[in-house]
Amino acid sequence: MPENSKTAAQPGDILVSVKNAGVQRDGRWLVRDVEFDIRRGEIVTLIGPNGSGKSTTARVAIGVVKPDEGTVVRQPKLRVGYVPQKLSIDWTLPLSVQRMMTLTGRHDNSAIDATLEAVGVAHLAQAQVQTLSGGEFQRALLARAMLRKPDLLVLDEPVQGVDFSGEVALYELIARIRDETGCGILLISHDLHVVMAATDTVICLNGHVCCRGTPQSVVASEEYRKLFGGRAAQTLAVYRHDHDHTHLPDGRVIHADGSVTEHCHPEDGHHHAHEHEGAPHA
Repeated sequence: MPENSKTAAQPGDILVSVKNAGVQRDGRWLVRDVEFDIRRGEIVTLIGPNGSGKSTTARVAIGVVKPDEGTVVRQPKLRVGYVPQKLSIDWTLPLSVQRMMTLTGRHDNSAIDATLEAVGVAHLAQAQVQTLSGGEFQRALLARAMLRKPDLLVLDEPVQGVDFSGEVALYELIARIRDETGCGILLISHDLHVVMAATDTVICLNGHVCCRGTPQSVVASEEYRKLFGGRAAQTLAVYRHDHDHTHLPDGRVIHADGSVTEHCHPEDGHHHAHEHEGAPHA
């Protein structure tokens, strides 16, 4: 990372604490009863199907969206670096990578060059963003976020539009950023079943927190290794689970046995255990 990056902080400091948060729109709960902490030096990954509230939850955590119920406590003067799922750019206009670094703030060229070097795209500083590959563009966006020297780095589907080998390289880079800077990372996974092995906590959302825990390490099946290669198998882990309930538009929950309750909690007698499958590292 750049020489002027902050040194890695002691892990364990809570950067963001979300307690029983819910967001309602047009009489429908987008997410509800969401609760988790993000600590310095920790990678937290949100997974879930489309519409499960991953992006909403991330925006609640950083203060872009105010919860309609519950609380969010952030560390004072928290600096957040954000890599959005989509970036609105007029692709018909000339825009170099270096110029993109300054769209939302002024930075000197030495800081820009050092950050681009840290993410492996220093040679593309004068390239037009329209010519970048998916992986190169994601690295440039990551560099742009890191210019803020964030305490918390939020990555909304950072490997979208990137091929598998590019995903592996980006996940390795994200883990290295965490290790070298000590920042906390909140990552929204592009895939329901695949998360980075470096993730400390996986949170599965389906309108609420369905399940959470440490990824059960890497897929070690021979078929997976043949398909993706040994190096990839050491980088990615599979976090499998089955949902036994569905959230209705009014916020109520219909369970596998056909019953309907106001909330979904383990003690209501309808919530079956989720399965988390994985094989240990080879």
